[in-house]
Amino acid sequence: MLIVRATKKLLRLAGPSTTRDDDRGTTLLGPWYATVLFWRPRAALLVNETTLLPVLLPLAPAATLTSRIAEQISTALTVYQAPVSFVDQERQHMQTAQLGGTANRSVVGVMTEFTRLAEIHHHDDSTVDLVELSAWLAATPCSPLYSRNVSPDRELIARLEAITT
Repeated sequence: MLIVRATKKLLRLAGPSTTRDDDRGTTLLGPWYATVLFWRPRAALLVNETTLLPVLLPLAPAATLTSRIAEQISTALTVYQAPVSFVDQERQHMQTAQLGGTANRSVVGVMTEFTRLAEIHHHDDSTVDLVELSAWLAATPCSPLYSRNVSPDRELIARLEAITT
């Protein structure tokens, strides 16, 4: 089961909270945080709590967001050449997703910074591909990762190496 910790703005659009604050889910990467980007068309920004990896996907239709997250996260994982077996396992665990409120202020702060950077980049080129923009954001240094791998893309690669070896 995938736990998506959503902001109040996103919960208003995608549905009410259906999980408890202490739920962690069954995915190896742990919970994801999510917010809405009020672009045209609207987008959702997901940030993994463990690696801070950002993933963007179209929001519409908001009612089906949780059923589309697994595919977009799987696509992002393949960009970083995650082993197929790992991607398949994560996708299987993400088939069931539940929304909950945010619980980690540090991740919310990183998500806010990614939102600002994404909006600047989107403003410069509104036709940018969401997967490409996600990869660009993932190379951004994040202070919670300074003592480890500095950026979410490097943190994901290190985490994948630790999990698969």
